[in-house]
Amino acid sequence: MTQPTIPANSLDASSPQDNAWNCLLALETQVQTTQTSLTLHTTELARLCQTMDTISHSLQMLLEHLPPTPVITPTPPTPPEMNSAPCFDVSAAPHTKIPCPALPDTYDGDQAVGERFLQSCVTYIQLSGEAFTSDALKIAW
Repeated sequence: MTQPTIPANSLDASSPQDNAWNCLLALETQVQTTQTSLTLHTTELARLCQTMDTISHSLQMLLEHLPPTPVITPTPPTPPEMNSAPCFDVSAAPHTKIPCPALPDTYDGDQAVGERFLQSCVTYIQLSGEAFTSDALKIAW
């Protein structure tokens, strides 16, 4: 694109026509600069797209050489049934059982009662020792 030139028969330097021509020249310069920048960015974008395609192709080739990964779905430990399991048998009296401890109250997130809730959980786990045979069961409960 060629830059327009101010006609030789224009008025003096301070005329409105000169100001308009100067604005037009400035806008034309900005348009050319923007077009050059756009061309550079378009070229860089095309280069980056080509690089991305190359990387994607290489990754696909690598993935094809990997053995298939078996899908393993984790199974959470089964918590003990607290209400249906028998509590402690007292060996001295074969038909007598110690009553099951009461379940802790449901924790509502209140920090003021958090320590008390935690202590009631610890007490319950200790009193129901036969139901919690591993640390994993204690944590899951």
